[in-house]
Amino acid sequence: MADELHRIGHELKPFDIVLVNTRAGSRIGQDDYLSAGIGMGREATLYLTSRGVKVCGIDAWGWDGPLHFQAEAARAAGRPGIFWAAHQADLEYCQIERLCNLGELPPTGFTVACFPLRIVGGSAGPTRAVAILDD
Repeated sequence: MADELHRIGHELKPFDIVLVNTRAGSRIGQDDYLSAGIGMGREATLYLTSRGVKVCGIDAWGWDGPLHFQAEAARAAGRPGIFWAAHQADLEYCQIERLCNLGELPPTGFTVACFPLRIVGGSAGPTRAVAILDD
């Protein structure tokens, strides 16, 4: 994570919104979309939130990696119950999944506005995420 931030020349500040382009968004509507992208794990999520990030987005089906990657890691570790590790990190942050067109955005230097639909009693819901490009 630190290497990628260094590559794009961005130093995280509290309340930055981080969008992760795994290129899975290019597969939306295709049969392989659910297995596309690498996702983010517990450690990456802790890295971001420890630096004050409160909102993260990704173009993949979920914030954590695709289920088959999670299953392989659980099997290799001999721990069948380690699924959705980033979701279960018990952190106060918001994650937005299934974003599209992230490849059209510059690496840094734009504003993100999120307009969620509140669902009473729900733990998730749809949002309209909008990138506002600076001139």
